[in-house]
Amino acid sequence: MRSPTRISSPQPPYPHGRSPGVHYRNPYEELADLADPYDPDDPLGLGLGLTSDDDDDADAGGRGDGQAAAATGSGSGGGERWSPPNHRRSSRRRRGRFRAVPRTAKALIGLVVLALLLVLGDRCAVMYAERKAEQELQKRLNLATAPNVTIHGFPFVTQLLGKDLQQVDIAVPDVAADRVSIAEVRAQAQDIRIVGDLPSSFRGATVGRMKGDVLLSFEDLSRELGASQVRFRALGPSSVRADGKLPVAGQQVSLHAQAHIRRQGDRGISTSVTDMRLDIPGIATYRPGPEPRAGLYLHKKAAQQISEDSEKAKALLAIPSVAKKLGVSPVEAGKALNDERKLDEITDSPRFVPALLAVNLVQAANDHPQLARKLGIDPTVAAALARLKVPELTDKLELSFQLPEKAKGIRLANIGVSPEGIRADLTGAGLHYGKNR
Repeated sequence: MRSPTRISSPQPPYPHGRSPGVHYRNPYEELADLADPYDPDDPLGLGLGLTSDDDDDADAGGRGDGQAAAATGSGSGGGERWSPPNHRRSSRRRRGRFRAVPRTAKALIGLVVLALLLVLGDRCAVMYAERKAEQELQKRLNLATAPNVTIHGFPFVTQLLGKDLQQVDIAVPDVAADRVSIAEVRAQAQDIRIVGDLPSSFRGATVGRMKGDVLLSFEDLSRELGASQVRFRALGPSSVRADGKLPVAGQQVSLHAQAHIRRQGDRGISTSVTDMRLDIPGIATYRPGPEPRAGLYLHKKAAQQISEDSEKAKALLAIPSVAKKLGVSPVEAGKALNDERKLDEITDSPRFVPALLAVNLVQAANDHPQLARKLGIDPTVAAALARLKVPELTDKLELSFQLPEKAKGIRLANIGVSPEGIRADLTGAGLHYGKNR
């Protein structure tokens, strides 16, 4: 039986199996053809250089390519040869259909950029005008520190051309006002009419109305008036408490006082000092001023200790004027000096300590230095306290001030005390700065 004969396919006589007349392309070249070509008239690929003629050419080119491909594909083998799809026609049609959108966007972008440039220029003009105003105010008002000027309203250029500003805020720190300095002045000026041209020929301005406030800081008052280590703090809506140390005859005594704030006219603040006292710690208090409250008086604790100390009690009873103020007759005082039982009877009486607290020791300390020393009081300090006068002491606590003369037309109102210091409102209308013509 004959074995079947294997019929093998004839090998093409051409290398790599390619037939003559058939062109094979590199697949990477086919991928490159899928990308849009670079157009120098339209580098961003927005389709701005494409017209309807281009679309027609693209359609014709697409059809021609297809027909050429069909013609090329009909060869030996009898089938249509595959050709890569042409995406160029559809993409160009889409870009051509919406070619008006980018132009509108460009117009909008141009308007936005122009508006930003105008706003930037307007703000630069505002900053320049503010800086010039700060320099001019510092120069004309003789200020130690340049103020902070803020011009409101937009646009500024139209206000400048019209010579009429809507609102200007001014903040001035450290304004000298008599013995004290105003920590901060804040003002809001409205309806400002400019005289002259900014910034070259500015001559003055007229302010329609103005409001603001001033602050006398407790911190500044303590630094400027507290050379004796006195510190100020709020005590009530119109009162200030002063506490600190005061050197007297080489010793430190404690100072305590109250200052009541009130308005003085329309442009000033005045104070009245009350309840002032100087304490020798743990021993006595000196109250300056006229009788009957003025004088040197023992603390209650010190008076109780004297009632329990026989030597100090005898020292008091040995002075007839003091014994008389204690309500002890000279006969009883003489007996107490030699009889401990009589001394205890006097000092244990419930009337002794209250009577001792009411005794003014100024004269006794001056006339009898030994008595002052027995009671723990330095006679030199007692004498120096007696020489202190009320005006001299109140001057150390003087919180009064007046608005500067150059701030004409401005009035003070609603004066009060806050935790930060003494505050007052500022008001004014029809204010003139510089030349108003």
